[in-house]
Amino acid sequence: MLPRPSLSLLPRFCSFLPFATMSSKTGTFHLQQPLNYRAGARIQPVDGSHNEEVYEPATGRVMGKFLFSGEKEVDLAVQSAKAAFKIWSQKSGMERSRVLLEAARIIRERQEEIATMETINNGKSIFEARVDVDISWQCLEYYAGLAGAIAGQHIQLPGGSFAYTRREALGVCVGIGAWNYPFQIACWKSAPALACGNAMIYKSSPLTPISVVMLAEIFTQAGVPNGLFNVVQGGAATGQFLCQHRDVAKVSFTGSVPTGIKIMEMSAKGIKPVTLELGGKSPLIIFSDSVLENAVNGALMANFLTQGEVCSNGTRVFVQREILEAFTEEVVKRTQKIKIGDPLLEDTRMGALISRPHLERVLGFITQAKEQGAKVLCGGEPYVPDDPKLKNGYYMRPCVLGDCRDDMTCVKEEIFGPVMSILPFDTEEEVLERANNTTFGLAGGVFTRDIQRAHRVVAALQAGMCFINNYNISPVELPFGGYKMSGFGRENGQAAMEYYSQLKTICVEMGDVESVF
Repeated sequence: MLPRPSLSLLPRFCSFLPFATMSSKTGTFHLQQPLNYRAGARIQPVDGSHNEEVYEPATGRVMGKFLFSGEKEVDLAVQSAKAAFKIWSQKSGMERSRVLLEAARIIRERQEEIATMETINNGKSIFEARVDVDISWQCLEYYAGLAGAIAGQHIQLPGGSFAYTRREALGVCVGIGAWNYPFQIACWKSAPALACGNAMIYKSSPLTPISVVMLAEIFTQAGVPNGLFNVVQGGAATGQFLCQHRDVAKVSFTGSVPTGIKIMEMSAKGIKPVTLELGGKSPLIIFSDSVLENAVNGALMANFLTQGEVCSNGTRVFVQREILEAFTEEVVKRTQKIKIGDPLLEDTRMGALISRPHLERVLGFITQAKEQGAKVLCGGEPYVPDDPKLKNGYYMRPCVLGDCRDDMTCVKEEIFGPVMSILPFDTEEEVLERANNTTFGLAGGVFTRDIQRAHRVVAALQAGMCFINNYNISPVELPFGGYKMSGFGRENGQAAMEYYSQLKTICVEMGDVESVF
């Protein structure tokens, strides 16, 4: 059962949000103060020249405007982060741990406020947003626990000489986040970075710029040096200034494959290490011996969380032919019961997609699927809630496609919406070949009661995150990342610490120096 925090915190929102007039009701939030954060305070970018509108997906309403950051603002953010890094990197792991624990405590205390703001800006249900915030504070707690355990190695050499290694911070790291999990992704990137002693400059998606500034304020309140976590807002140009800045040591990006390629190209000019968490078209394989109810539940979780806007979603659902009819019937029945509407209502399970253009893009995939021979078993059309204030929101009915083939566009390309494609299969060997026949490799899953087959299948799947008899669970203890064009590097788990630090080797001679000259 997912946590359901008390709504008694709702009256406290206004006191926590001095920068906005806000109600828990949809359609009332208005953006009033800057969304950049530098040296411990909200600021307007010094060279912002482009105004961008912020929309509320649930209503289609403009909540306000903000400025994109130019090259001068990026440089000021980097210089501020460099100054803070000198202080932070000299602290012990235990000192950094205490600050991260305090930040986690503040996030827990402000869970309802943060979740509500995330829902307003992203469109996902408040039910899901609360879970995102829980994962966020757990992430900070986890890396707080690891901060004090960062250590090197002692190596004994001949004659009493020895060597040792030090794991050191990189410096100023850049985090570039996606719009589907704005607050959570910012925590996933900043927690290990700060635990290792780095500073971070974060650029969120221009579609969801609001909640990351709340995280920046929380870090300041928790006691990080001013400038340790700065926020610059903007689009592709701002990202380019960050990636190419000579004083940036590392870039971590979550988003699409085309943008990831550009990030990698720009970072390569400065020989900067990158972590790329990109797209997916993941397979979910359901064998005939599965517990049908669990398989159906897994397929729904693999396709419809956050309106289907999840990179790891198992959107290619391969079902063994013996149970294809029963599985499909139950999935369609369950999908048709999903409550769509105002994401701030407690019983809503599917809110609005992120934007009007994205909604139209997803609907276009469904139209193309029908043209290529797929059958729409349910959903796949725009949805207009009864509440008149939601009539311009970006809603659609979740869609299940049958009669799918591997060569269809809906099966090959990432849709990033609530669209499930069901494909029949006969044998294990056959389905593994088809499952791996993709340029992506982010995730994969299998449902079966045969535990030997389960392990055999996940061992053969070309994917970085695999699930057996479940799907889309991401405890912070587990490394997360992909194979192939889904990216490289890992977020979460102890593995992430390696990507936010560098190894130094020191060789100590305890005798006389011998020379061949």
